This record gives sequence, C-alpha cells and structure tokens, in this order.
Amino acid sequence: MPIALRWAYFDHAAVAPLSEPAQLRMIAFADEAAQTATTLWPYWSKGVESFRSQVARWIGASATEIAMIPNTSHGINLVAEGFPWKSGDNVVTFAGEFPSNRLPWDNQKSKGVEVRTVECPGGEVSLDAIAAQIDDRTRIVAISWVGYASGYRVDLDALAELVHSRGALLFVDAIQAMGIYPIDVAKTPIDFLAADGHKWMLGPEGAGFAYIRSEHLDLLRCTHVGWHSVRNAADFQNAQLNLRPEAARFEAGSANMVGLLALAESAALFEKVIEAHGQDAIANRVLETAETLIQRLEKAGATVLNRWSGENRSSIVVFDVPGVSPAEVRNIGLQQDVVLSCRGGGVRASVHVYNDDQDLDRLIRVVEEARAMPSA
Repeated sequence: MPIALRWAYFDHAAVAPLSEPAQLRMIAFADEAAQTATTLWPYWSKGVESFRSQVARWIGASATEIAMIPNTSHGINLVAEGFPWKSGDNVVTFAGEFPSNRLPWDNQKSKGVEVRTVECPGGEVSLDAIAAQIDDRTRIVAISWVGYASGYRVDLDALAELVHSRGALLFVDAIQAMGIYPIDVAKTPIDFLAADGHKWMLGPEGAGFAYIRSEHLDLLRCTHVGWHSVRNAADFQNAQLNLRPEAARFEAGSANMVGLLALAESAALFEKVIEAHGQDAIANRVLETAETLIQRLEKAGATVLNRWSGENRSSIVVFDVPGVSPAEVRNIGLQQDVVLSCRGGGVRASVHVYNDDQDLDRLIRVVEEARAMPSA
C-alpha cells in the first residue's frame, strides 16, 4: 500500500487509499486513453465484463445478477425507485443509518409508502425489534451490513431468515463490509445488495456493483434506460426498448471504465489473499488487529464506545479520549500523519488488513498526547 510509506491510515470507513494495483491501472488507463483512444475500447469493455464475473464468483452469484454502478446510493435507488410499491406498503429501516440508506426510502412516501424505523440503542440491531416492525404490508427491510458509526455487524443469515419468514425482501448496503467479510448469496439468500469500492476494497470513487437476485429482476422497473440497457445494444440505427435479460439492463450508458478496471485490479489482490490463506483470512486478520487496538486504547486511558462480541464485531472501533473532543484528537493525529474520523459520538478508527503494530503504536501516541493536553 503506497499510503503506508508515510501515513498510519485508519479512515477506510470513509475513503480508503488506493491499492498499488488500482493506482497502476489508473495510470496505465490514462496513458492508453491519451495515446489510443477508442481503439482499445473493446479491450476495456472485456475487462469490465471480466470484473462482473469476478464479483459474481466473489459473492456466490451469477454474472447475470450483477450490475455495475457508480456508487452505493445509485444501487439503493435502483431498488427503492424501481420497486412496484402500492399505497399502504411499508419499508423497515434503522435509526442511525447512513443517509444513503435512508433518504431513497423516505423518497417513496409520496407514493403512500410508510417508512418504519427500528431503534438501535448504541448501534446494536435487535432481531426482535425488527420483527416487531414487520407486518403483512412490509415489502422490504433495508439495512447496512456494518454500521458506519457503530461498527455493529449484522448476522445476515439470521436476518434473512426472519425477513423471508414474514414475506418481505432484504436489501443490504454492503459498503462497510464488502472486501473484508465473506458472503455467499447462494447460502445467505439476501435479495438485493449494493456496494462501491472506495472504502474497504481499496478502489477509486465512482465504481461499484449491485446484486439483484435473478428472480427479482423483472420485479424492478428500469427508471433510467439508455443504449446499454437493451438487447442488441450496438445496433444504434434500430434501437428498441427490449431490455437485456440480466442486471446489466440497469447500466443505462457508458461505464466508468477507468474506475471499474482499477477496482478489478484491487479486487484481484483480495482474491489472491483468499486463494492463498482461505476465505476467512482477511476478516480474521482485521478482527484480530481491531481487538488488539481496543485493548491498547483502554490501557492508554481511552474509552471504547462500541465493544461488540462474536459475529457482531467489525473492523470499526469508536473511542473517546476523556476531556478531549473527537475533532481535537483527529487534528492531533493529522499532525502526526495518523488519519482518523469523527463518527458515532467519538473518534472512529477503521482498521484494514495491512495496518500493523507500528500503525497501532502511532495511534496510541496520538491518544497519549491528547490525554496530556491541559483540557483533558
């Protein structure tokens, strides 16, 4: 990771640094686009289709169930705007959700859709509380796999079983989990998923993917269509609104080639680690590092605000330095080339697989300096 040459970087839950493979692919693409222009378009397009298949393998789906999207918000809107709502229907979402997984559902209120909010004290998601909000007019339960502010990781298997037993569908915002925790949608039967690559997948902004279970493909209306949405897409003189029979129908126009090709290179790096060390290796490493950080923060006098256990743990650690504002702690970090965020009422450190003991040492020194401030 080029970032590691200078920075101790703990802000992957916001915008991650590019992996070196992603960086090099973007540089190469710029050279290709400047020197050859459209002569390499078929080669780039083939690369995007290869990435589509790569994503499908990664999550246990079919390539026909994967749509390339510019961001997670776009993927959420594909479902929220495309779903055949009827007045009186409701969607269940959660207090503390990132706005991208709340506002698209709120936007359905003009269609007579009720938005029900499950309270999540401290960020913890209760299945019983979800069950209490679901009734026979609930069409979708929309949740983040990992809470951006709390770091709470939802048990998707248990949630999918609950939601489906009540006759509803499950939408998962996976941006704070994809790349770290394995998922197989053949075994964990979620209905819709969206994520983009600029966080844990170490790719650029503006490139991501959505998963739409094949049985729901015709359920969603294409609210945006273009030349790429239809069969015989290259026959520009005889264009007809005959939608492609796969999730790619939701890709109305030209793709973000450079972004998707760079994200593909970064994803390939993850695949190599998985092939060499097993599908749980990345998650195990990250959770181990996060637990070490929690122990060291507490020893240094910080208060950890989100000590989850078991399968609810994640790579997001939120802490407080008594007597010092989160913004002040973050600023001290920046002065020492340590990057943190202010989220969840505290300081958020989001740990990735390449963060090592030296990075943790530098973060702890930030905490120690903050505690030594006169105001602390």
